[in-house]
Amino acid sequence: MPSENLRPPNMLLTLSETARAMSEQSALFGSWPYLVNSPQGDGHPVIVIPGFIGRDIYNWQLIYHLRLLGYHATGWKQGRNVGQGLLDKNVLIDRVNKLFSRNQRKVTLIGHSLGGVYAREIAREWPDEVRQVITLSSPFGHERHTASRLNKLYNFISPHSGQDDDEFWRESPPVPTTAIYSRSDGIVNWRATLQKYGHEQSENIEVYGSHNGMTWNPAVWHVIADRLAQAPYDWQPFKRRGWRRIPFPKPAWQPSAVQVEDE
Repeated sequence: MPSENLRPPNMLLTLSETARAMSEQSALFGSWPYLVNSPQGDGHPVIVIPGFIGRDIYNWQLIYHLRLLGYHATGWKQGRNVGQGLLDKNVLIDRVNKLFSRNQRKVTLIGHSLGGVYAREIAREWPDEVRQVITLSSPFGHERHTASRLNKLYNFISPHSGQDDDEFWRESPPVPTTAIYSRSDGIVNWRATLQKYGHEQSENIEVYGSHNGMTWNPAVWHVIADRLAQAPYDWQPFKRRGWRRIPFPKPAWQPSAVQVEDE
């Protein structure tokens, strides 16, 4: 995919974010009977990291659902995410270290928006303790600094803004990596959330939905359950077969190393 001068999403998408997120919440309740029958987990630890300005309470439904499936799921337990994660990521790394030591199993990291950026960087530094990374509308891609509606607020709050290495962030960490995104994202230009430079265990999965409603989106929950249920050493890309073609559009881009079967 060629380099682009990315701008924030259309203002209509931004203004409709709240309403669309609420509709995803409603759809989640309607999908609950199906979602509770997702593949049961193997008990490995999972950390769900909130997005910018978010807290663990925003993700409690997803965390509770993962616990019902049998995973040792938890939030990041650092309060509100105000953009300090990369400045003092030792706290997050310490949580990963402790969960790994306590369970003697690798940890899956799920990050919404900015939380996904943290997840990728932790996996990059500690790949031996991270099982996989799943990002939800996370701006780690090309021109991410200009592609977000919240960029000015982020720069104002976060004292380390402008010190990040774009080229470094774009490369996928050396663990299985799934980037979930939506073209109707009203906060971040969806092109900045694509994994463009990856390895054979990295992929993009497209869903219909908003930015703020990603952790309530039933299609996202389906993907997360599917990814988590894979054997740790037998990763396979997500397959858009049969009915999955309806809620999961064909991704706009896949890393060149990835061959995904959609038949």
